Amino acid sequence: MSEAQYLYLTTIGRRSGEPREIEIWFTTHGERYYLIAEHREQTQWVKNIRHNPHITFRVGDQSFIGQGRVLHEAGEAELWQSVRALSEKKYGWSDGLVVELLPDKTGN
Repeated sequence: MSEAQYLYLTTIGRRSGEPREIEIWFTTHGERYYLIAEHREQTQWVKNIRHNPHITFRVGDQSFIGQGRVLHEAGEAELWQSVRALSEKKYGWSDGLVVELLPDKTGN
């Protein structure tokens, strides 16, 4: 069975307080999931995560509750480059801001 191509991320709108779901490419590294925001800090879901890091997401038939955070490019350079290399290999694209999704251990 091949790896899922898309992840479904739900953030809470920073102005509306309403759930906002997107479909997005992703990669995994360890027990964490990584997304790349093409428009970097201007991306709405990135702004939502910065305002409220509590997220939910689905991959295939698995659902997760967790935390999202933007990686620090200079401070986490090795991880940043690893994630970009994984995205380049999977999708042929890796240009943008790297965001980490950490599922809670108690998620379903």
